[in-house]
Amino acid sequence: MKRKSWGLFLISTVMILLMTGCQKQEEPKGQEESAETVSGDLTTTPDSRTEQVLYTSVQLQVFNKNKTEAMDKAFDYMEQVQDVFTTNKEGSDVKKINDAAGDHPVQVSDDTIQLVKRGIEIGNESHGLFDITIGAITNLWQIGSDQARVPSNEEIQQALPLVNYKDIVLDETNKTVFLKRKGMRLELGGLSKGYIGGKVVDLLKQNGVTSAIANLGGNVALLGNHPTNKEGWTIGIQDPDKERNQVVGSQVVKGDTAVVTSGIYEQYIEKDGKTYHHIIDPRTGYPLDNNVASVTVFAPNSFAGDSYSTALFMMGIDDGLKFINQKPGYEVVYIDKAHHIYLSDGLKQTFKLTNKEYTIANENN
Repeated sequence: MKRKSWGLFLISTVMILLMTGCQKQEEPKGQEESAETVSGDLTTTPDSRTEQVLYTSVQLQVFNKNKTEAMDKAFDYMEQVQDVFTTNKEGSDVKKINDAAGDHPVQVSDDTIQLVKRGIEIGNESHGLFDITIGAITNLWQIGSDQARVPSNEEIQQALPLVNYKDIVLDETNKTVFLKRKGMRLELGGLSKGYIGGKVVDLLKQNGVTSAIANLGGNVALLGNHPTNKEGWTIGIQDPDKERNQVVGSQVVKGDTAVVTSGIYEQYIEKDGKTYHHIIDPRTGYPLDNNVASVTVFAPNSFAGDSYSTALFMMGIDDGLKFINQKPGYEVVYIDKAHHIYLSDGLKQTFKLTNKEYTIANENN
């Protein structure tokens, strides 16, 4: 059995959630009415488009009038790069790197250079808990695909020595990447969607967009300010035990912000009554076993948010909170399996708890 779910959703003028208990999303009254101009070229109801790209559902909502061309350019860009970072697509940078592991460096695109560079940085910051060479292990499990399975312990032990981000040789001058050992495999899935989301926001800005939402399969990037609500954008945090659009609480944010969630409920398989989720521990080769159900990161941009979400999940609650509290501009919401919520320092006075099944565990700490 497999399930894939989005970890957060946006409450705005076009998606309103009744925040009493765990009620499901309802369409606001007047949704069918025509949009009103609120300031300059900003409108109350956005131009919204959803397409299947990046192997997920991507939705762009632009609150500026007459920005169809900007949205076209954003979706065109996503079409162009969606296969660059995949592991199994012939001709992709990642596949070429993996195929040449232990043999020779591979010249790659600027985009791939930036992703690999960031992966190494996060590997250093997390002391190896986030490792983009985890592909040797995730290729055995393949959770999230039709080929998902539980590999044997022997297979896992044989692959573990191939997981070490320090065996990546990155040559930024010549734009090459080399994996030192044959059988090593890059896996950039923990970075690529955030990187692309950041580029989409940049494209929209370059084409005159000042207020927008880019939702790349649950990786949400907010551009500018809310067109009508001076308080900002309201983000609902998904209840990890329930179906999508049921929340534990909400947080208001202003200006350019990215919100990314990692959770054990997103992708998993079951075998012999046991559940195996998709977040693999590079130290053991098995799904990470800790008390975290989900972690939601608030970051200045999509690339930063995506790159930290998995790392923070791996760090666990105590170390993750210490880590993020030392980074200005970043916040985090942890939810554990016992229905406790842990907030970084910058959220303790502003996070709104709405679900009585949950409690804030560190509100006064």
